[in-house]
Amino acid sequence: MSSRFLLICAALWLPFLLDAQLLSPSEFLPHQHGEQFTPHHTVADYMEHVAAQSPRVQIQQYGTSYEGRPLLLLTISDPGNLDRLEDIRKNNLRRARQIEGETSPELDKAIVWLSFGVHGNEAGATESSMSVLYELAREDNPQASEWLKETVVLLDPALNPDGYARYTDWYRRVAPAINTPERATLEHQEPWPGGRVNHYHFDLNRDWAWQTQTESQHRMEAYQQWMPHVHVDYHEQYPDNPYYFAPAAAPYHEFITDWQSDFQYEIGQNHARHFDQQGWLYFTREVFDLLYPSYGDTYPTFNGSVGMTYEQAGHGISGRGVLMENGDTLTLKDRIAHHTKTALSTIEVAHRSRPEMLKKFEAYFDKAMRDPMGEYRSYVISKDNPVGKLKALTQLLDRNNIQYGTATDSRKLSAFDYQKGGKASVAIQKGDLIVSAYQPQSVLAQVLFEPVPKLEDSLTYDITAWALPYAYGLKAFASAEKINADPGYALPAVTPVTADKPYAYVAPWTAVADARFLAALQRAGIKVRSAMASFGIQGEDYEGGTLVITRADNRKLSGFDEKVRQIAEAHGQQLKTLKTGFSDEGFDLGSDNLNFLKAPKVALFSGSSVDAGNYGEVWHFFEQVLEYPLFLLEADQLSSTDLDEYNVIVLAEGRYSIDEASNQALQRWMRQGGRLIALGQANRSLAGQSGFNLSSKEVKTESEEKPAPETYGGSSRRAISNYIPGAIFPANVDSTHPLGFGLGKTYHSLKTSGAAYQLLSEGWNVGYLEDPVTPIGFAGSQAISRQGGTLVFGIENKGQGSVIYLIDNPLFRGFWEEGKLLFCNALFLAGQ
Repeated sequence: MSSRFLLICAALWLPFLLDAQLLSPSEFLPHQHGEQFTPHHTVADYMEHVAAQSPRVQIQQYGTSYEGRPLLLLTISDPGNLDRLEDIRKNNLRRARQIEGETSPELDKAIVWLSFGVHGNEAGATESSMSVLYELAREDNPQASEWLKETVVLLDPALNPDGYARYTDWYRRVAPAINTPERATLEHQEPWPGGRVNHYHFDLNRDWAWQTQTESQHRMEAYQQWMPHVHVDYHEQYPDNPYYFAPAAAPYHEFITDWQSDFQYEIGQNHARHFDQQGWLYFTREVFDLLYPSYGDTYPTFNGSVGMTYEQAGHGISGRGVLMENGDTLTLKDRIAHHTKTALSTIEVAHRSRPEMLKKFEAYFDKAMRDPMGEYRSYVISKDNPVGKLKALTQLLDRNNIQYGTATDSRKLSAFDYQKGGKASVAIQKGDLIVSAYQPQSVLAQVLFEPVPKLEDSLTYDITAWALPYAYGLKAFASAEKINADPGYALPAVTPVTADKPYAYVAPWTAVADARFLAALQRAGIKVRSAMASFGIQGEDYEGGTLVITRADNRKLSGFDEKVRQIAEAHGQQLKTLKTGFSDEGFDLGSDNLNFLKAPKVALFSGSSVDAGNYGEVWHFFEQVLEYPLFLLEADQLSSTDLDEYNVIVLAEGRYSIDEASNQALQRWMRQGGRLIALGQANRSLAGQSGFNLSSKEVKTESEEKPAPETYGGSSRRAISNYIPGAIFPANVDSTHPLGFGLGKTYHSLKTSGAAYQLLSEGWNVGYLEDPVTPIGFAGSQAISRQGGTLVFGIENKGQGSVIYLIDNPLFRGFWEEGKLLFCNALFLAGQ
């Protein structure tokens, strides 16, 4: 047999031979790993390849992104462990007190979860997931082989596949064949909205607790099935920053245990040892704190894990290579090498510390069940709250695996009253919803309900207050006593309508669920009115905002009753029926006090001048919450757009160039019946403009004397006196105005900027701050002083239309439920 024949045979069989063996990323990819960004579908293909070729790896799809891309989880361990993986998983859940039963020592394994690419344009993270997987899967790596005997590694290669695809697809289109590391070149100028965010422009790293996005919801279902001991969230920061790893910066939340803190130090020291050997720069204990509960490091920490963020220089700026300030070039290969090193180092420490780690992990949940941390032992949510708000809260608690029950008796006690903002004598009723601190998710529950988080340091990275009773607008109390409760909580059942062809149907307006019901009615062509004040009829009292669906308004609609009832049933909406329009008190149903609601046709402007996050929050709210159409337009074309096609325009946060022509077009449009809703920083573009009665509050100087020169040291701390990173400000509400319907007398506004506006001299100041004002959470002293006596939300009439100023973004991160109701007031009820 000739050598030529053998060569031909080898060439023909080579593809089949390669398919039958584990390939490195460079061998598998169409490019050398790190020389180009890998398409998401190719990353997924590589994950499938390794799972097919390695006996150490299993793969599952745990969900799908909004744009239809797979969310993948790789399980990596010794083949013997994979054979009994379900037993190992359940054994750990017993240790975390998620299920009952005794733990088995032979099933005790360290469980490490590695999350890559929550920010899509931090693409070096997802690229690194391939090299980490390969190093663990290849059998000629003796260290990995040893670790995996006692360790299960869970690897998520791309938490945000849509953002990763948006960035890498753009990059491959615009980048030249030869890398240009100069930052001014096109490949380093990522366009709006960037790949950081998901389909709806949400930052998924702020969504762990709130789970507003489908990616977060799917991921948390998978996470709760495992409850890992260590979780690492892989990120990238700006190109000139050295690598960041644990231990984290202050402030640490007070509920973080000593062992979680100590383990961070142990991890950091091990990383430092490896980085020192390579001469790589790094830093610890700066910038990235552990307070806000919805990050990829804090959320796992509040679930008993050691949660950590690792930050590699890179980001969307860097491309395949970028010049740094020291004259060196940071390459994609560098980024991959650094992340791979910390991943392996993390597993190394978890393996080495396994016995003590498992002991501390179990003790964490034992203490939660026996002797919870914190001042409060029970959180009471009154049964008198609107059903829609109670349902929204229980849905969030369920997603976070937080247990709740039903109060078994009624009594009075001293407790923290969220609505009053302090201790008071309160009445607990039989049937109230109780969240007890005596449960496995005790720490997470207490963090989410704590009235005022304690800050050991005011220099923090994110918002500093988030208590669920404020976010959901609930009458609630926090008690230092353990309150007896039966397991579970049953919301009131919806009673089917039995009346045949009533005079009118009536539905409440107290929660976002009611707005979703209204949106469905209007989409179906059903005409609806809203009560402008309270009234009484057929022995029942109804509040302002109540939805009234009369037969008279819909007399030409075929199948009217059937349609109303079907929509109500689909939305779990309790309807009441009226057999007359003659009221007991207040106004009759033919009165002008029942305002006819025109169905909104809504335009939202997009573009580089618009904040991508808030644009996405509005977009998501319409499509995923209200299920209502939204028309997306370019902000740069505001002056040339035919505004008459729409009766509502939403200005998301941003900086709009409203020239004279644009302003005149808006003024004309509003006078003819258009409604302009300005969110957050969009109000800056309206303040001071002709025709808008909105003006910034001027800062008063206390003294004309020149201050003494300040030292450079401490400048960052002095600057925070004008800073509001995120605090709750209790606002007075005019609940007689449609913009305030359903909100009660107080609206807790989450304020994330120091912007302050005078009360309207013309129009209605529906939500406003008293002077002085006391916020919940941290705000700088000068910022607090400036906020006193300012507008929170108000409306200015413009002929047949109006402009509505919502000073604080009510849709912030999609989790402020009471803010959503405020936005719905502006969208459906106010200014009509």
